Amino acid sequence: MNFRDVFALAFRTVRGNKLRTGLTVSIIAFGIMALIGIITAIKAMNQKFTESFSTMGANAFTIRFKERNIRFGGGNRQEVKLTKKGARKERISNLDKSITKDEAELFVNRFSFPSVKSISIFGNRNNIVSYETYKTSPNVMMFGGDENYLALNGFTLQYGRNMNTMDVQTGRNVCVLGYDVAKKLFKQRIGGAVNSVVRINNIPYRVLGVLESRGSTFGFSRDNVVITTYSNIERNFPSGFSYVIAVMANELTKVNVAMGEAEGTFRAIRKLSITEESNFVLDRSDSVAEKAMNSLRFLTVSATVIGLITLIGAAIGLMNIMLVSVSERTREVGLVKAIGGKSRMVSRQFLLEAIIISVLGALFGIILGIIVGNLFSIVLNTGFVVPWDWVIYGIVICTFVGLLAGLYPALKAGRLNPIEALRYE
Repeated sequence: MNFRDVFALAFRTVRGNKLRTGLTVSIIAFGIMALIGIITAIKAMNQKFTESFSTMGANAFTIRFKERNIRFGGGNRQEVKLTKKGARKERISNLDKSITKDEAELFVNRFSFPSVKSISIFGNRNNIVSYETYKTSPNVMMFGGDENYLALNGFTLQYGRNMNTMDVQTGRNVCVLGYDVAKKLFKQRIGGAVNSVVRINNIPYRVLGVLESRGSTFGFSRDNVVITTYSNIERNFPSGFSYVIAVMANELTKVNVAMGEAEGTFRAIRKLSITEESNFVLDRSDSVAEKAMNSLRFLTVSATVIGLITLIGAAIGLMNIMLVSVSERTREVGLVKAIGGKSRMVSRQFLLEAIIISVLGALFGIILGIIVGNLFSIVLNTGFVVPWDWVIYGIVICTFVGLLAGLYPALKAGRLNPIEALRYE
């Protein structure tokens, strides 16, 4: 009997035991589905992160205030936190010290490194924008920036013009609408929003332009925004938030030099002594993306561990089922050996049965995992994701699981004495 005949016999046996096969396939499929589903969702998240951070530029960085570490107890506000000998100290009075408008503007004027600079501030997230009889939900986010804010934050104008220096200096009521806001208020004639007067929390604003759609991230629209000047935010919507300074160096290779010069410039503006730590943070755009990717790598490892644990359980279950099968088919094995069947052929048949069950579980699990994972990609508004590398890994892993799970039962079946097997009741 050749390999093809043994395989055909193994397949008929698997197909003939529908209940047993179905239960075992389901267990294996669940493990693979959990693994592939999570991996697919993570790849969708990775794709979304890549899209989100690609607009920020690897040659850009931001300056923001440094938040206080949580402390308990009182004490003198002028005390200095002790650090390692020779290291810079951190004065408590400087912690949680927001970046002010004056400090941000002073930095922009003083920082001479070849670069593009922008000042911005977050307004709030609970705004209502209205036009005639139409109005938005009270969840429109408002940002304040300058003439460089759109470019440094990956926004592109679809209609109208950007804010200019005069808009910033005067703080007049002008704004740029996000795509979703413009569509809500102006329906199909989005371009008609330009030069129209909308009301933001009942304050009239002239629309300068409309942004191109940026889609959504994790179910939250990036187009449900209104952008005005930071000076207007300060006048109409004092938020208490800290100002943020964005810098984009002209050359990618000189970003680190630019960051060093920026830190020195801003330390002088913040009046920090040489012995004090900086009470602000410089974040490179690509480092933020890297942190996000590292988090996704951790999730990938966790998903892999969960999936492998499930598959180990499935392998144990499969081995037990194959052992039961050997016991139930003892007389059948004895008959095969009595008519000349070799132990190798019997072992091969049981081993192939285990592998067939495992591969069937893998195929069903992979299909279900891709479907489940792409439900998450629909939420993120990404394209259809197929983790081809993990599809191959899943098939290989399940084949290996079937091989290991079926090895002992196969050897046991092959070692059966034909005379004793025929006597088995």
